[in-house]
Amino acid sequence: MLQSFKIILCFAVLVSFSYELKAQEIVKSFHQNSFTNNEITTLKSKFGNHKTLIADYEKQMLIALSYFPELKDTKIEFRLKNRETPLATRPTVVSMFRSAKKRTYIITISRKSTNYLDAIVFENLNYNAQIGVLGHELCHVSDYLNKGFGKMSNVVFIEIFSKKAVDKFEFNTDLNCINHGLGYQLLDWSINVRENLKRVNWLGAVNLTADEKSERYMNPSTIINILSKHPLYRENQ
Repeated sequence: MLQSFKIILCFAVLVSFSYELKAQEIVKSFHQNSFTNNEITTLKSKFGNHKTLIADYEKQMLIALSYFPELKDTKIEFRLKNRETPLATRPTVVSMFRSAKKRTYIITISRKSTNYLDAIVFENLNYNAQIGVLGHELCHVSDYLNKGFGKMSNVVFIEIFSKKAVDKFEFNTDLNCINHGLGYQLLDWSINVRENLKRVNWLGAVNLTADEKSERYMNPSTIINILSKHPLYRENQ
């Protein structure tokens, strides 16, 4: 009941934001040939400025970026590293002291994790799910644009000391991703992760417990429920 209230409350706050963004058309499934080379070139000219992209994943990155017009002038660097966490988003340490819009944000994609989590590193996700998880990470950047140094410090604090606050933070990030128009891609990611890990719930790379009550990242059933009621998606059914 409490979780349902959270969904309704967050939905009410964020749905108006989605209209302002005038996001790209709602698409159920992207694939490698969804865009021609010329169309990708156009996307890059519109959304690739101040972005350091990874060549092997450039299409997925540009498709995801096209749903975030507010990030057109934001400096974002995508990096490949060997990390336990499949993806992570942070401003650089130096830019933390700058105004939010002048920061450089790093989205780190893990190419190798633990034996167990290797199943959900970026390259092992399907194409549509890759765009979904990139959308989730770009929602973090979008959120950080509204946070000064004090609020960013608070984000770091809750990640270290408050599991419940992190649950809420990530859950709302998923909701923001839906509001940006990448709900079906997020759904694919949610399903893909749970299938690859053979688990019902996904609480994060450093929180692999048997707890099925907490919903840090939206379960597929939650996403489907929201999409069925969301104006952006009902209009495109």
